[in-house]
Amino acid sequence: MNTVEIYTDGACHPNPGPGGWGALLRYGDKEKELSGGEVYTTNNRMELMGAIRALEALKRPCAVTICNDSKYVITCITNPRALWRRRLAKGKPAINVDLLQRLQTLCAVHAVKWQWVRGHNGHPENERADRLAARGMQPFIK
Repeated sequence: MNTVEIYTDGACHPNPGPGGWGALLRYGDKEKELSGGEVYTTNNRMELMGAIRALEALKRPCAVTICNDSKYVITCITNPRALWRRRLAKGKPAINVDLLQRLQTLCAVHAVKWQWVRGHNGHPENERADRLAARGMQPFIK
């Protein structure tokens, strides 16, 4: 199984408002940058989209480490008792459930490990992902 490192980030200004996501994928000595955005969204949705779009870019199941600065994303996906799961189990609506379920499905295809990094703390790959997220947001800023 191929091993891939992924660094993701999301941005939104104001929140909610125009937003962007970014992802840096690294396989051996090869790298791929991805970015995109939406005209009106939230920071958490963009954080989720960075991870989703990165995993969607993989062509076959891989062993993946996703490094990101969003405790929200990591907790939502790794904690079996996360609020969104409990709300769904009770038949109640949950925020961002569309993207959380999409990400959960992608994580089931790959062997994903999550690693939290402190944002805006000089981590080179996280800083690159942040710049990619800002680039993804640019077309939607007036």
